[in-house]
Amino acid sequence: MKVTLITIGKTDDTYLKEGLSKYVSRLKHYVDFEIKEIPDVKLGKKQNVVKQKELEGKEILKHISKSSFIVLLDENGREFNSLEYSQFIQKRMNTGLDLIFVIGGPFGFSKEIYEMANQKVALSQMTFSHQMVRLFFTEQLYRAFSILKGEKYHHV
Repeated sequence: MKVTLITIGKTDDTYLKEGLSKYVSRLKHYVDFEIKEIPDVKLGKKQNVVKQKELEGKEILKHISKSSFIVLLDENGREFNSLEYSQFIQKRMNTGLDLIFVIGGPFGFSKEIYEMANQKVALSQMTFSHQMVRLFFTEQLYRAFSILKGEKYHHV
């Protein structure tokens, strides 16, 4: 099984890049993990939210296999505690399908992306920057795998 995180835009802040690098490195011990960064969509001064989501959606689709399990990181998604999340990951691993998580752009996802998703997950009811969500998600994925392996990273 492979786990992929698809994001819109790059991570700019050094401290976030360092944190991401730390958890990506740790995840490699458990799973084939990759982050795919899709360039920001620029529409100029005439911002059209629907058009931007459609263009981002087309770029996201280029990196999604329909035979994968697609999870959108979305504010209206299901919330898990860390133990429940690790069980969710285990169930997904048991299917043998690749697992793709997607962080959308600043306005969310296009209708097409919402329709093809298998699940929506919310990391919190709070709003975080898209760059911070990458770090929080990656840390939580690492935590889930450490729970599944019975390691001491997560204290139960």
